[in-house]
Amino acid sequence: MAQITERGYPVPEVWQQLGVSQHSLYTWKRQLAKVVSGDAGKDAEIRQLKRELARVTEERDMLKKATAYFARDAK
Repeated sequence: MAQITERGYPVPEVWQQLGVSQHSLYTWKRQLAKVVSGDAGKDAEIRQLKRELARVTEERDMLKKATAYFARDAK
């Protein structure tokens, strides 16, 4: 599959060299494309979750500081 996906060889050339049917190569190529697109979706979700975690952590830190400030004034 690397010959097709990474090196850009045409499927008819690869199936002749490897002795694998064209149908199998096209099927594997489609399946690989689905896996790769799924990984991209996961990467986007991870980036979004990291941004959200940073925001929530910042909010928590501000609340801690505010609590300490108001607790100091209450004494």
